[in-house]
Amino acid sequence: MFHLIAVGRMKDRVERDLFDRYANRLSPRIKLVELPEGRGAPNEIKRREGQAILTALPDRAIVVAMDEGGRTYDSLAFSHAVEQWVETPRPLCFVIGGAEGLDATVIQRADHTLSLGKMTWPHMLVRGMLAEQLYRARAISSGHPYHRAGRP
Repeated sequence: MFHLIAVGRMKDRVERDLFDRYANRLSPRIKLVELPEGRGAPNEIKRREGQAILTALPDRAIVVAMDEGGRTYDSLAFSHAVEQWVETPRPLCFVIGGAEGLDATVIQRADHTLSLGKMTWPHMLVRGMLAEQLYRARAISSGHPYHRAGRP
């Protein structure tokens, strides 16, 4: 099972629908844990949200932190990485911070960091984008035609 720990609750139906569209197709399934957004000054928000994320992590998890400074992959390389992570006996857990980003303690705990590119994305939208990329990665691994690798 994939785990996704994310700060904030998806309230917008469009964001929820995007996430659900791919999460419901994904095998193994993805368990979403939504944590409350922190309050206070930006550093305090990050600290509190970071503590909540670390507390919510499954035991012995391989942690992949979604971070704009993380590694970028093309779809084939990401598929290969996901397959390597899934093959371990440890739970695979992705984490998405809130509007202030991830606390340094979460980045330090992460086994890997992942960026969806150099642009900044709304943290609620990242959930759907990550679910789609995980679905694409699994489709590539299984030989499913969802991913079209060739350009016209």
